[in-house]
Amino acid sequence: MRRCSIDKIKGGEILAEPVMTDRYQILLAEGVALQKEYIEKFKELGITEVCIREEEKTTETEVTEEVMAARTELQNKLKDQVKNVLERHIYQENKELQKLGDAAEAIIDEILQEENVVEEIIEIKDRSADLYEHAIRCCALSAVIGLRLGYSQESLHAIGVGCLLHDIGLRFISVNYENLDLDEMPENQKQEYKKHSVYGYSSLEKETWLDEISKKIILFHHESADGTGYPFHSKVIPKEVALVTVCDTFDEMVSGIGYRRKKIYKVIEYLKTFKKIKFNDRIVDEFLKAVAFYPVGSQIILNTGEVGEVIGQNRGFPERPKLRVISTKDGTNMDGTYVLNLLEKNSVFIEDVIN
Repeated sequence: MRRCSIDKIKGGEILAEPVMTDRYQILLAEGVALQKEYIEKFKELGITEVCIREEEKTTETEVTEEVMAARTELQNKLKDQVKNVLERHIYQENKELQKLGDAAEAIIDEILQEENVVEEIIEIKDRSADLYEHAIRCCALSAVIGLRLGYSQESLHAIGVGCLLHDIGLRFISVNYENLDLDEMPENQKQEYKKHSVYGYSSLEKETWLDEISKKIILFHHESADGTGYPFHSKVIPKEVALVTVCDTFDEMVSGIGYRRKKIYKVIEYLKTFKKIKFNDRIVDEFLKAVAFYPVGSQIILNTGEVGEVIGQNRGFPERPKLRVISTKDGTNMDGTYVLNLLEKNSVFIEDVIN
């Protein structure tokens, strides 16, 4: 399957996904052969791309168990490397931090090797995480979104290193910040927590090997476009920092770092709410296209009263996944054979998440 511009349709191509309006009304179903006369109608409706089948390629990327095992092994290795380097860091006295440049490069290289990485929906599981997992996840998310936004590989590297180091200042404070919102902290602890970006920047400010963008990420990653961030209440934020701010906020909320842990769909609602207020709207829009609202395995309640389990995503529509219905409105268990694709059911939507 590949995305094709409406202007390049020659006629006869087979749709790999339904063509829908912004209100989720199906204009043409999957499997329909496109005709040239459809083009003008699509343009009138603001549809610029469609997904068409490729004869020799499958419509969904299959990831083997071996690939998943290799990916997990790499992630564990990187976590250990990041943890060992950061835990041995002494304020302004540790050249080993340069090794994190190699770790960032490994993360970015892994992402660049993924087929269709710019088009696929990213699956992120609800989970708690320590600082090291958070740093790696923030690096990976920022690299994917940066790639989608057209950032250069040089910029991605600086962003990646900045992400791995952005919370290094938390090692210099003794405040409990796990699964706590800032407003739940005693005032003195809250103010101390807010200084961690300054402590981190001060420890690395004079390091000549560290890119200026990486340093700005460490110092400004908690600033907001409306001036309500910290530590300086700055409204002028470099685009690279603005990117990391979105990815960092998302993963902190999911992981419970400086926030009380929240479900992914709740965090997404938060980003939507503060788009153009706290966060760069273009970055948030790209982020929301890339990240699954409801990860595979999520159990959800539909407006029909049925309970379903997410079994897959619809590319381009992360808020409309594929489900296996596991119980009816009256609580009767189903055998799991009834599969529901929310792209094909305009009147059905998700009301809540159970797990």
